[in-house]
Amino acid sequence: MPVFRIHHITKYEYDRPVKESFNEIKIFPYKCDDQETLQHELNITDNPAMQSFTDYWGNRTGVFNLLLPHKELVIESKVVVRTTAPTQLRVNFQSGWKELEKEISENLQLLELTKAEEVKSQTGIKKIIEQINQPDKSIAAVTEACCEYIYKNFRYIKGITDIETTVDEILEHRSGVCQDFAHVMLQLLRMLKIPSRYVSGYICPNKNGMRGEGATHAWVEVWVPQYGWAGIDPTNNVWITNTHIKLAVGRNFHDCTPAKGIFKGPAKQLLSVYVSVGYEDGHVFEEVNKVNMLQKEASLPPEETVETFAGQQQQ
Repeated sequence: MPVFRIHHITKYEYDRPVKESFNEIKIFPYKCDDQETLQHELNITDNPAMQSFTDYWGNRTGVFNLLLPHKELVIESKVVVRTTAPTQLRVNFQSGWKELEKEISENLQLLELTKAEEVKSQTGIKKIIEQINQPDKSIAAVTEACCEYIYKNFRYIKGITDIETTVDEILEHRSGVCQDFAHVMLQLLRMLKIPSRYVSGYICPNKNGMRGEGATHAWVEVWVPQYGWAGIDPTNNVWITNTHIKLAVGRNFHDCTPAKGIFKGPAKQLLSVYVSVGYEDGHVFEEVNKVNMLQKEASLPPEETVETFAGQQQQ
């Protein structure tokens, strides 16, 4: 069972002091049978008191408040995780639509996760569904076909989308990163009434050279009847095994945002995110992203409350 060391730093810098910075973080490894947290060290600027709770989706969530004026906020997470999932996922490829309908009827949260968002590109969505869905296919087989379609027909290109890019926009230019591919896959699966949820986390180093290693990553979990939640990664066209570490789940990115909050003040801000993922043999992948978050806040009055996000896209 592999053990991974992850170093994740979210840093906000302000051009003048801000105050009353209230923040929510979801950077705790998700509690499940497929992974075990061996150690977790969390360091935050000025060491504020933090309250934690489990949200609606089962994510451990922390909240804290920096009341005094400050020009920098750093959230640093150092975690050691052992993954216990099998090296190959054996999904029940036989269970079908009747079994799924029965299980959805008994679980309101599954029903909630079948609701697709409204998009303008209905014609494009329907054309894709015609290619991936056949009445005799099992739920798992349809999921695989959906994943493969995205992998083969969407280009992996960094920097052309952001955290607010819509499904319509992704479908138009057929490019993006893991966050975009996860959102498209969720739309397709939910149009088919298959319960599915967004997952945030990390891909850990391996010899397969997966896209997204050493950065925050996103994929999808689908509800397979008579099996449960099974993770699948459209960025790499693989079922999730023991090289993915899960942080949070939800309807979309906004339910799983690693850090978000509000502060008082007219300051311009700059966000940078550093992630390092290390394997037992010392092999390390790392990435630094800087996000300019200046324009909107520049003209705000002195006591205006500003909403912020750890807006690094999950790669």
